[in-house]
Amino acid sequence: MFSVLLDTCVLVPSRARDVLLEIASTGAYRPLWSSEILAELDRTLRLLLGKRGVSPEEADAYLTRLLGQMNATFPDALVPEWEPLVEAIQLPDPNDRHVVAAALAGRAEVIVTDNLADFPPASLPAPLTRQSLDDFLLDALGLYPGQVMSALHSVASRTGKYGPAMTANDIATYLQAHGAPGFGEQLLVMLERSVQGRPGCPVG
Repeated sequence: MFSVLLDTCVLVPSRARDVLLEIASTGAYRPLWSSEILAELDRTLRLLLGKRGVSPEEADAYLTRLLGQMNATFPDALVPEWEPLVEAIQLPDPNDRHVVAAALAGRAEVIVTDNLADFPPASLPAPLTRQSLDDFLLDALGLYPGQVMSALHSVASRTGKYGPAMTANDIATYLQAHGAPGFGEQLLVMLERSVQGRPGCPVG
């Protein structure tokens, strides 16, 4: 299965994270992360939740639930033994070396990150590449349209418990405006086509 290292920055936004992981749950790709990526995710979300007025106790409960669900749903996603690879990696920011190390240790084909400048192609050992969130999701949609659309509807069906209820269109519109413009636009086109193609609905 195609293995993908998910950088912290694409796991922080909840809608993007939900869609990414739901697509992975269909078998479209195998997600990977490291202990350091999860630690960064914990620190970043804890800070964001604090700024929103969420108490430390509520943040603890949320993050325990989130990280527990991620690791339970994808038990082979956590990459071990990446630390010895760090020193040999050269990047503009040495603090990003752990991402490439985890990708190599996990035999990932691609790193999905929105910090593309931090991972120059020439610094990545072949055949490892990097893609933006938008490009990766567009590729997934092109390869597995049925699975991606199913994942989108599954994510929408679970909204409303801890935040506002959202339809598939709402999520697509949100992603179009927040980090995945091409993917969100294409989702909206496909959702509109699916409505027009239903029996009894006017076409054209």
